[in-house]
Amino acid sequence: MSRLIKNNYANSALLKELMTTPPMTAEQHAEIMRKRIAHRRMVEEAKELKTASEDAYQGQ
Repeated sequence: MSRLIKNNYANSALLKELMTTPPMTAEQHAEIMRKRIAHRRMVEEAKELKTASEDAYQGQ
């Protein structure tokens, strides 16, 4: 099974923009982390459902 690899070099922001942008607030960071965790849980649950359905199919 191949894994998708994120391309870390796809960001086209200029260094000046990155260095002069104010850091994100704690609330912004918390929201991003909540979304990331929710997405990860959704993916893990989908994988578990898939393996459970495959196991049930194999058992017949």
